[in-house]
Amino acid sequence: MLEHGSDVFALMPVVRPTFIIQPATPVMALSTFLTELDSLSAEAAEAFASAADQSTLEAARVQFVGAKSGRLKAVQKGLGAVDKTDRPAAGKRFNEVKQSIEAAYQSAVERLTAVGRPTACRCADPTIPGACRRLGRLHPITQTIDELKEIMGRLGFTAVDGPEVEDEWHNFVALNIPADHPARNPLENFYVGDAAKPQAVENASQPRDPSPQPLLLLRSQTSTVQIRTMERMRPPVRIISCGRVYRPDTADATHFPMFHQMEGLLVDRGVTMADLKSTLRLFARSAFADDVHIRFRPSFFPFTEPSVEVDMSWADGWIEMGGAGMVDPNVLDAVGYDPEEYSGFAFGLGIERICARRHGIADIRELFKNDVRFLHQF
Repeated sequence: MLEHGSDVFALMPVVRPTFIIQPATPVMALSTFLTELDSLSAEAAEAFASAADQSTLEAARVQFVGAKSGRLKAVQKGLGAVDKTDRPAAGKRFNEVKQSIEAAYQSAVERLTAVGRPTACRCADPTIPGACRRLGRLHPITQTIDELKEIMGRLGFTAVDGPEVEDEWHNFVALNIPADHPARNPLENFYVGDAAKPQAVENASQPRDPSPQPLLLLRSQTSTVQIRTMERMRPPVRIISCGRVYRPDTADATHFPMFHQMEGLLVDRGVTMADLKSTLRLFARSAFADDVHIRFRPSFFPFTEPSVEVDMSWADGWIEMGGAGMVDPNVLDAVGYDPEEYSGFAFGLGIERICARRHGIADIRELFKNDVRFLHQF
């Protein structure tokens, strides 16, 4: 036992330092890290896109990009576990995913902000001058046809139509045009088929045999509508027909291979030439001017007897407008009318000439050029 004050040193125990060995951090494969990043990016994009209001969006923001406990922050910590050689690639991909998530969040913010923004007023201001729309208009030929129908309607005539592709019976035979007449020459018509084949009917006195295939052609006159109308109705007949007709004419200032006619027909008891001239005079005064004059010049048409050329004059001279005359008895007989009981008159006027005369058009070819600058004047 050692006494106090003794020079003998007390024996003390030796303390040795203790070393604690921490376990090594496991290395994360690059593929695993990239898969985790892709999964995080997809979930974040879906959560931001499906957010219906600001509170849902804020909860998703905290979950994925929160500064303390966000999943993106947790994945960033795992970047250190990636092998040193793979760390640059992992870091690059992490930055791309981070930017993608932030962009998805910003897009959701803008979407919800736009939904809550008040809609701008779209009320019309009546003080602002309006923008004029360019309106179309009817072709001058169509305008003229409509006006002619209205004028003749006031005179008691009904407008009727017929086919533009006709057979020879209605275009020639029933109109008293014989087979040797120049008007039936194939070079003077637009036939649909072989015009040199034998004719089924040569004249109106022969019975109509429906068995042969009839020759067809583009009608050369609107008189065909007269025949079709008289075939299906009994007198009195008072009609007009306006439509296209076709003849192989050389196009010039007053002719065209396709043009329009207004055909008029009146059949009743006691009809005379005086009725014809009075009707045309009333028509001309309504269509042109009160001071218009009508002149008849003797002519010949197979379907009228007597026949006349109709000239009209006002202002600056005479112009031929068409043909007219009393319906030939053979035409009445061809449709089953008794020529001894009924008489009638017919006339055909060129609609292009009427239109050109009214509007001061010097060349009817201008009507078919489809030049909008020209047509816009009417």
